Amino acid sequence: MHAALAPLAGLLGTFEGDGEGDYPTISPFRYRERVVFGHAGKPFVTYQQHTWQPDTDAPMHTEVGYLRVPGPAVDAPAGTTRVELVIAQPTGIVEVQEGTLEDGVLTLATTTVGRTATAKDVWSVRRTFALRDDLLVYDLWMAYAHVPDTHHLHAELRRTG
Repeated sequence: MHAALAPLAGLLGTFEGDGEGDYPTISPFRYRERVVFGHAGKPFVTYQQHTWQPDTDAPMHTEVGYLRVPGPAVDAPAGTTRVELVIAQPTGIVEVQEGTLEDGVLTLATTTVGRTATAKDVWSVRRTFALRDDLLVYDLWMAYAHVPDTHHLHAELRRTG
C-alpha cells in the first residue's frame, strides 16, 4: 500500500449489510449493500458500491470512485487528515467531494456535481463513513431539485473480507 494511504488503511476490505432510505420525493425503502475499498499500490483507494433489493435481489444502485489523501488538513486539529473522493454513477452523475478523516470518521461534502443532460437534478451530496472495528456505518444527505440538503440513506455494514 502506498504510504500516503496509511490513514485510510482501516477501510481496506469488503463490507456488507442492510440499509434504509427515505426522501421527501419517494417512499421509504430497504436495501442490501456491499462496499469494497481496495488499492493497487498507487496513492489512491478504490471504492465500489452496489445495492440490491433484499427480497428479490434485484439491483438498485451502483457507483465507483477513488479516495485520495492529498495532505494534512489545514487549520484542523492534530490527527485530522484531508481526504478527496471522486465518484461516477451510471445515472450520469459525477461527484467531487472533499472532507476529513478524524477518529475513524470520514466526513465528505460535494465541491462539484457534474450531470449529463438526462441525469436527475442532484446538486449536492454529503456522506459520512464511521468505522468502528469491523462495523462501517454510512449516512448520505442529498439536495435534489427543489428539496434542500436532506438525510437520504443509512446503512450498517460489517466487514466480510
